[in-house]
Amino acid sequence: LAPLITAIIVAGRTGSAYTAQIGTMKVTEEIDALRTIGITPMEVLVLPKVLALTIALPLLTVYADILGILGGMIMAWLALDISFAAFIYRLAYAVDVESFVIGIGKAPVFALIIATVGCYQGFRVAGSAESVGRQTTRSVVQSIFLVLVVDATFSVIFSVLGI
Repeated sequence: LAPLITAIIVAGRTGSAYTAQIGTMKVTEEIDALRTIGITPMEVLVLPKVLALTIALPLLTVYADILGILGGMIMAWLALDISFAAFIYRLAYAVDVESFVIGIGKAPVFALIIATVGCYQGFRVAGSAESVGRQTTRSVVQSIFLVLVVDATFSVIFSVLGI
């Protein structure tokens, strides 16, 4: 669950920022200026964003996993009077390491989707600040939708494979 929730948050925050930044650059003709001086916008604007998010989202997923476990541990202690040691002991039997590895493996795929959609929608901005807002909204909606579809696809594949 941590990779999915983290990806949805990142789609809303980072995907929208990518679209807004590139879209604003397009409206102010900065992208045309880059092309004029011989710089490929893909190399300067898109590639660094895709690489950064592909590295950052798995790290954020690990962080979310840790916080989720700590939160569960605290709630189990407060609500059910389960000691931290007992919680960790039970956790080792209830959740295998493979689940965490699969979640961390999903994160780069989600990152590629979010970054690609965010940058693509930024380049689709046409004309005005209103268009930037429209494409930014579209970017967030499409990113979240695609992440949900890909996560469901992963679930079906892992279920069929017995993972």
